[in-house]
Amino acid sequence: MEKKSRLFPLTNGVKDWQALLTDPDKHWRKGYSARTLAYCWESSEGLPEEVAQPFARSMEPLLADLQPVIGIPEFKVPLPGGKKSSQNDIFILSRSLAGPVCIMVEGKVSESLGPRVTDWLKNASEGKRKRLEFLLNSLGLTALVDDSIRYQLLHRAVSALVTAEQFRAVAAVMMVHSFSRELAGWSDYKRFVSLFDVEAVVGSLQRLSVMSKIPLFGVWVVGNPAFLEC
Repeated sequence: MEKKSRLFPLTNGVKDWQALLTDPDKHWRKGYSARTLAYCWESSEGLPEEVAQPFARSMEPLLADLQPVIGIPEFKVPLPGGKKSSQNDIFILSRSLAGPVCIMVEGKVSESLGPRVTDWLKNASEGKRKRLEFLLNSLGLTALVDDSIRYQLLHRAVSALVTAEQFRAVAAVMMVHSFSRELAGWSDYKRFVSLFDVEAVVGSLQRLSVMSKIPLFGVWVVGNPAFLEC
């Protein structure tokens, strides 16, 4: 059988992932998300099994027969309202029968999904308010009815949408790739998808925004805990 092409043709192993981190020494620790995610994805030919399965099971025509094209670790997406970009753990440019699909992956073990919006907005600058307005508009939300939503989930989802527009994609996907045995952060993810009147299901691709320019899907997948020991 012909061997599948590597998803990360420009990397020569996990050390290349470490070099891309904001703080390579601090963030590269055994049992933490950056290192765990790198070992998991570098060991896969294409998508890791737990990542591929939700796409294979999905009946969504926009995601049919999805094939990865290239993956870029630590992918930065500039957003209005500040100098700091949204730094995504992995960006996957893929293709379905319908056309290009952009996937943004957020890796997690026990780390939180960032500050809640209510905390992030304390003493907020005009730039922060401008960014939040952009995020909500991009997601097709007129207002944030629950300010306990984790800010990181908002800008990760919009990163997928912004990049999907740039690639003229037919769909955008925001994925949480969790290696937590206790599903740390799951309640925060459930609260986020509830903004779109969706009840979250582990391992299931679910359409979130019906008002965004490009259809947005969300999925939470659970990775192989063996990579926590790498």
